[in-house]
Amino acid sequence: MSQRDGYDVLVLGAGAAGLMCALTAGQRGKRVLVVESLPHPAAKILISGGGRCNFTNLEISPERYLSNNPHFCKSALSRYTQHDFIAMVERHRIAYHEKTLGQLFCDGSARAIVEMLMRECNDAGVVTLLGCAISEIRRSDGFRVETNRGHFRTQVVVIATGGCSIPKMGATRFAFDLARRFDLPLVEPRPGLVPLRLNGEELSLCSSLSGVSLEVETQCDRQSFREAMLFTHRGLSGPAILQISSYWRAGKEIEIDLAPELRNAIRWLKQKRQERAKALLSSVLAELWPTRLAQAIAAPWNDRTMANLSDRELAALAQRIKHWTVCPSGSEGWDKAEVTVGGIDTDALSSRTMESREVPGLYAIGEAVDVTGWLGGYNFQWAWSSGWCAGQAV
Repeated sequence: MSQRDGYDVLVLGAGAAGLMCALTAGQRGKRVLVVESLPHPAAKILISGGGRCNFTNLEISPERYLSNNPHFCKSALSRYTQHDFIAMVERHRIAYHEKTLGQLFCDGSARAIVEMLMRECNDAGVVTLLGCAISEIRRSDGFRVETNRGHFRTQVVVIATGGCSIPKMGATRFAFDLARRFDLPLVEPRPGLVPLRLNGEELSLCSSLSGVSLEVETQCDRQSFREAMLFTHRGLSGPAILQISSYWRAGKEIEIDLAPELRNAIRWLKQKRQERAKALLSSVLAELWPTRLAQAIAAPWNDRTMANLSDRELAALAQRIKHWTVCPSGSEGWDKAEVTVGGIDTDALSSRTMESREVPGLYAIGEAVDVTGWLGGYNFQWAWSSGWCAGQAV
């Protein structure tokens, strides 16, 4: 292929955001080329949601997104909503269900979502090149894009190559390196929705409880989540931890309520001391938790009978139950992170079109941008919404 193969729009990346942008622009009559370095499109869609793709959430709202500018996502999310994407899913007769907390999953395989997007792209005349590695992008009467499949000229380039999460699926820093090349500022990327590591006594406790799961409420940086937590041999995981990890920074503490349904722990413990005076502490705590956890929490009090525990000891135990505080030593990093927190600074982009304010014709969408959603379909919706907005503008 040569430079005479002209396109109005060149989308870098055949992921969720890139395909949405491409099909939207194609439907408007634009000549669109999508280039993807991997041999197949939408790799992350295929593995998402345990292979069933949690493609959006019924409870989408700007407050459930992180960004240095919390207002930036409002325009896109309001202009292309979860209901718009659901309508596309229903038009393609893809069966789906709500699992929990507004999360929508395919009844069958995530492949149905990929096939839907590719069909929409094909119907809109979008050309997709797979296994197409980019070597250089220069501004020259628009943009000149050099690849292993030839070079292309275009007036519009859309950065949709995602972030750094899950490198085994092909994730790289390409979007951020390209942004720097064009002097777009960055909010330093870091792993989000990621398990956390502990050390010392806390690690010993978690290792001994590896595999135990329970509902908790986590809190950090004035944000809290009530969901399941999982003890692992390296620390903590599960939805409650993944959610709070996006708000956590190195050196910060996370407070964990191990019994969120228990409103007054000290009153409950004193009542149990009256009702079950001869019972071992671990037996009483087993009313709240799995036996292994109950025994581990009771251990510092030598698992004595309730009658042999003083008010002061019960107060300390209540504090442990409702306000267990941990200081993670780090996260599991990019290999285990589901998303990238940070990215291309939203101050450099139009919130309506996703176009660079300083580099006309250069757009950035999806995970490449400093907008990160909660666990549960929020990040896919940002991909759909930001991709649609760019597709309407290019």
